[in-house]
Amino acid sequence: MNRIEQVREVVDSILGDIINEEERRYAYIHLYGVAQAAALIAKKRNENLELSIIAAMLHDIYSYKNMDAANHAHKGAVIAKEILTELKIFSGEEIALIYSAIYNHSDKDMIGETFDEILKDADVMQHVFYNPLFEIKAHELGRFHNLKNEFGII
Repeated sequence: MNRIEQVREVVDSILGDIINEEERRYAYIHLYGVAQAAALIAKKRNENLELSIIAAMLHDIYSYKNMDAANHAHKGAVIAKEILTELKIFSGEEIALIYSAIYNHSDKDMIGETFDEILKDADVMQHVFYNPLFEIKAHELGRFHNLKNEFGII
């Protein structure tokens, strides 16, 4: 089994423990949706496709594991690092890259490392395209505008 599928197994087991059916459904939609958006963005930017998908699958793991969004990016980076370390299939450098992306993904107003930006943009893309009739959050407008230009979306 490849590394993406191994991480998905861990994530699915965590999401499966969510008691509220609607919350559990949204968690699956969000994490898998962000992973697909991350794949698209990484491919377009010639970045690491596999690690982008894995970071996206894990980016909100703290929120869904604890049903608490407070400081979820920083706390989630720690959980993601633990998961990746326990799997024993990632190098220290790969774990550090994923850790950074997750740790920084809530800072949508800040421009960070190239790999970190994939996750931020993928998160915004999933939020906007989950239901295009919803109003775009103010802190995501600039990123979405840039994504529209990058991908030629009118």
